[in-house]
Amino acid sequence: MNDKKKIVDHDLIRELSKLLTETDLTEIELEDGDMRIRVARSPAPVTAVAPAAAAPAPAEPSHRQPAAAPDDPAANPGALLSPMVGTAYLSSEPGARPYVDIGESVREGQTVMIVEAMKTMNQIPATRSGTVTRILVEDGQPVEYGEPLMIIE
Repeated sequence: MNDKKKIVDHDLIRELSKLLTETDLTEIELEDGDMRIRVARSPAPVTAVAPAAAAPAPAEPSHRQPAAAPDDPAANPGALLSPMVGTAYLSSEPGARPYVDIGESVREGQTVMIVEAMKTMNQIPATRSGTVTRILVEDGQPVEYGEPLMIIE
C-alpha cells in the first residue's frame, strides 16, 4: 500500500487542477493502468456530504419568495456576491440557526454565511451595514464566482 502512495504525482494533480481553471472544465479524469486520477470542480460531492441540509429546506422557500422579482439581483447596489466557486451554507453546521434571516440588521464585516471551497469553510462577511432584504441561495446550494448571494440594503 505504501507503494501506491509513493506513485501519486502531486505535480500532475496540480497541473490538472490548473487546466480545469484555464479551460472552464468541471472535471478531468486520467487513467493509466490501475492508476486513476479524477480532478473535479463540481461541488456535488460536498452537497452529498451534508445530508442534514435537507432538514432546513422547508424554511428556505420563504427566503426565496422575494427573489422572484423580475429585476437582476446582481445589479442591486446592496448585492453580496460570491467571492468564489463553492457550496453556500447559511449556518455554521447542519441544523444550527442561520447566521442571518431576512429582516435582520447586519454590520459590515459580520459573517452572514459560509462558502465551502475545496473542503475549506470560508466565512463570507457582509460588505456593508444594513438590513438583509433577500437571501438568494438555499442552504447547500452550489454557487459560482460573482453570483449574488443576498441583498443588504
